[in-house]
Amino acid sequence: MVVAPESLPVLNAKQLRELARDLIAQIASRDRQIASLDQTISSKDREILYRQAKIDQLTHEMAVLKRWKFGRSREQLDAGQASLLDETIDADIAAIEQELQNLAPPDKAAKEPRQQPKRAALPPELPRVELHHEPDSTTCSCGCQLKRIGEDVSEKLDYTPGVLTVQRHVRGKWACSKCQTLTQAPVPAQIIDKGLPTSGLLAQVLVAKYADHLPLYRQETIFGRSGYPIARSTLAQWVGVCGVQLQPLVDALKTCMLQSVVLHADETPVAMLKPGNKKTHRAYLWAYAPGAFEDLKAVVYDFCESRAGEHARSFLGDWSGGLVCDDFSGYKASFGESITEVGCMAHARRKFFDLHASNKSEIAQQALTYIAQLYKVEREVKNLSADERLRIRQTESKPLLDALHQWMRLQRHRITDGTATAKALDYSLKRWVALSRFAQDGRLPIDNNWIENQIRPIAIGRGNWLFAGSLRAGQRAAAVMSLIQSAKLNGHDPYAYLKDVLARLPTHRNSLIEELLPHRWTPLPL
Repeated sequence: MVVAPESLPVLNAKQLRELARDLIAQIASRDRQIASLDQTISSKDREILYRQAKIDQLTHEMAVLKRWKFGRSREQLDAGQASLLDETIDADIAAIEQELQNLAPPDKAAKEPRQQPKRAALPPELPRVELHHEPDSTTCSCGCQLKRIGEDVSEKLDYTPGVLTVQRHVRGKWACSKCQTLTQAPVPAQIIDKGLPTSGLLAQVLVAKYADHLPLYRQETIFGRSGYPIARSTLAQWVGVCGVQLQPLVDALKTCMLQSVVLHADETPVAMLKPGNKKTHRAYLWAYAPGAFEDLKAVVYDFCESRAGEHARSFLGDWSGGLVCDDFSGYKASFGESITEVGCMAHARRKFFDLHASNKSEIAQQALTYIAQLYKVEREVKNLSADERLRIRQTESKPLLDALHQWMRLQRHRITDGTATAKALDYSLKRWVALSRFAQDGRLPIDNNWIENQIRPIAIGRGNWLFAGSLRAGQRAAAVMSLIQSAKLNGHDPYAYLKDVLARLPTHRNSLIEELLPHRWTPLPL
């Protein structure tokens, strides 16, 4: 049907403008929808590419680990190295499998469940503790009373210090005779899905390995004496999975720590084994902690293959504040407008202490006397507020620092270059601005002893830390040790802390992960 022109409505100029605006608005809205759709598709494409790249990387890494485990190069290692290497590789493989499972789409993960190996029944002589799981209500939705028609029983190996027990999870089956409905309590969530260990057993393995420095082959023997030998390969798999599951906690702890205005930093060498060349080389475990006077009590370790300063810069990112450290050159590139160097008076004192111990130097004795007076003031202001601490430092510490500085400069003019005394004086004089900075800010500590105390326990376990060629094992150790040491700093038993956290993690919301950090953790009521 053709409409005659004279039958069309006549629009005035105002109506035409309104119609044009409406059309333009509709076109703009559609353009925005198209742009939003394009952005969503692009974001999905990037996510798919990232997942695939990560999967390819992990698959390659797993292939390398399996070659190390079963290749000829392993046979050329001594027994001790081979044993530790086997533990590390098994843990790494389990960690990679867990990461691959996390990367897989939910539908694919559901269609391709991981094949669980058959395990032998737990010894009947081990004590049993029954945990019953029943529905909240035994009344059917149709109104009928449910009848118990059976139960499912699963057994998990639990551990309390010194004693292995078996948890028997009994899940009653309740049925409705009218509508044939079957009701059963859900399976309790576990950190290792369908796994044998409870959170208590996993906590024991982690604490024994990373706090008590017991390699897994020794733990295997200990569990055997307790009534049930657990293969070290199985223990290693548990460690690998736990490392992946606990990593979000360590990331959240690092985020909290980087909100501090003062940080301590230090590093210590550890041996790293590369099976490819059958040699060890020196890797480093870096340690970072909030300032000694900060409210947050925590420490975060970072495992790196070298001592290059880029590792410190990468860890700190865009953080700004006062960094308390020694004179290691790796930190120097970080100092600038946003990061202020804070020196360590304990390092300066150590130079004079060594000098006095070797030849009873009178100059060294005088320097030690000055520094002792500074530390006497620090003991007095330790528990005061930052403002009060600064006031006392300005009154008592600053005159001492000025006198010490003037005395050092005078002595240096009298000492021949290159002598041990000259070197001790030069160490302090060249770093005087950083060494005396604590007297200008009540939030700053006088030395770096706080972080050195946190890194000292690491030295005890060096003999048990031979890491595989990837950084994965070292980073896993750093993550677990960060949580263990931070738990200790907050007065918690690390076993009790990890046991509770590992029990709650499977059902804990990611948005509330900070509730499980050591400085905020409170155990669930019994």
